[in-house]
Amino acid sequence: MMEESASRWSAGIPARMSAQREKSCESVDYKPAGWHSRGYLPHFDVGEVFQSITIRLFDSMPQSLLRRWREELAHESRDFEDELRWRIEAYLYRGYGACHLADTRIAGIVQNALLHFDGERYRLSAWVVMPNHVHLLAAPCYAHSLSKIMHSLKPYTAQEANNTLQAKGRFWFEDYFDRYIRNAKHFENAVSYIENNPVRAGLCAFPGEWPFGSAWFRARSANASRG
Repeated sequence: MMEESASRWSAGIPARMSAQREKSCESVDYKPAGWHSRGYLPHFDVGEVFQSITIRLFDSMPQSLLRRWREELAHESRDFEDELRWRIEAYLYRGYGACHLADTRIAGIVQNALLHFDGERYRLSAWVVMPNHVHLLAAPCYAHSLSKIMHSLKPYTAQEANNTLQAKGRFWFEDYFDRYIRNAKHFENAVSYIENNPVRAGLCAFPGEWPFGSAWFRARSANASRG
């Protein structure tokens, strides 16, 4: 299954990695929401713009620590959301919680779900499934808002994961981080940051060794072309 997905996704790598790529999607009445919030974090939904997105498991960090950071940063930092994001992402490397995504069955469910709607609901350029969180770089297709994409992806994968684990209860943390990509350099940095996550966490020596990320697919595409 993974080899089939690798072949299907890697065939379009050059186009996906181009900031100039245009892809037509279903045309319906659609009005981007712009900056908005559901009471947790601000989100930027402005149509077909690449965004770096982080979703994490519900138990990936102590809620008491998150509350304390929010209180501290509200008084200490002008860049509240950016600083909070970096603190959370640094903490995720500690592997706090049950780390259900370290189970290859669960990581496979999430990765296959990400790939399933690539080119239909969004254009996926990079991703990595870590033990307790997921990073992806994607641009919504026209008429598909980022918030709706996330609120479709997360419930489906949560249900499939809980069924596999024979568990009940919350799987993902309710909200997610997103940051829109400003230019080509920012795009390149985002890809590098995402694909090097397993290396920084000490899970592998090279990005292409981690089987649940775009670097693994890209490495096999490169090997196939040389062969």
